[in-house]
Amino acid sequence: MSKIKARKGAPYARILGVGGYRPVRVVPNEVILEKIDSSDEWIRSRSGIETRHWANDEETVAAMSVEASGKAIADAGIAAEQIGAVVVSTVSHFSQTPAIATEIADRLGTDKAAAFDISAGCAGFGYGLTLAKGMIVEGSAEYVLVIGVERLSDLTDLEDRATAFLFGDGAGAVVVGPAQEPHIGPTVWGSEGDKSETIKQTVPWNEFRLGDVSKLPVDSEGNVKFPAITQEGQAVFRWAVFEMAKVAQQALDAAGITADDLDVFIPHQANVRIIDSMVKTLKLPEHVTVARDVRTTGNTSAASIPLAMERLLATGEAKSGDTALVIGFGAGLVYAATVVTLP
Repeated sequence: MSKIKARKGAPYARILGVGGYRPVRVVPNEVILEKIDSSDEWIRSRSGIETRHWANDEETVAAMSVEASGKAIADAGIAAEQIGAVVVSTVSHFSQTPAIATEIADRLGTDKAAAFDISAGCAGFGYGLTLAKGMIVEGSAEYVLVIGVERLSDLTDLEDRATAFLFGDGAGAVVVGPAQEPHIGPTVWGSEGDKSETIKQTVPWNEFRLGDVSKLPVDSEGNVKFPAITQEGQAVFRWAVFEMAKVAQQALDAAGITADDLDVFIPHQANVRIIDSMVKTLKLPEHVTVARDVRTTGNTSAASIPLAMERLLATGEAKSGDTALVIGFGAGLVYAATVVTLP
């Protein structure tokens, strides 16, 4: 017989507050067109993106996270000292160690909260939300702060016609806390590593540091390019449209609801065409509000779902207590979908 004593937390968990931060600088498509042979019409028709936000020197990964998190904590009506864990999903914090979550936890004034980073690309928010739910039910934390944050402008090749227009910067955060009823459904998540080459970093850090310069990518002026994110657009589009609609339906089934029961759909903000195709495949009723924050925010990877959630609530397009389906998918290829009650 085991001598280990189990610890029991709350029966369930829910999102209690949400906050977002978008950098001050708004970048229209015209700026992107300075470096690529394309047009505003082409960018809008391919992605739906009209503008995106790019961070300045002061708007670091940590600074944006602190701003978004402060709003989420205030929205949840708790104090920073009550946060038991800080989970940060990002691919654009360039220090291998320590985790940026530790700095964020300290700057927010938490009381020695557990803090760690995760790398799950555009599905990172869903992964973090699932971890937070587990911590609360298991009893290792009463309140967990989940942050999705990116400075993808640092990882954008402005001469890559396929990706230069896609990415934006920003941070979104939620506070997850105890609940007496289920407000975060079962997560349907996974990975398809055999397709990992479809979204990747152009050059690994070690090759960038030690590699033969003649083998590294260069810009139009012959300068070695900083590592950037690249993707096989058509392959990613087909995977997202056909496979992720299935995952979204599985999340509805796991939560015991149908599309008719939904109030809101918040998919990863990758591309309006992908979003619209998923809406059609899922046969979402007209009453379901669909997030299309990508139009003015761009693809912010791990930050895109909480940023879209925050905007829908702020504009009144969604309201507290609404039932929402959220799904993230991206590099890896990884994915995570669940049904939540909005804070």
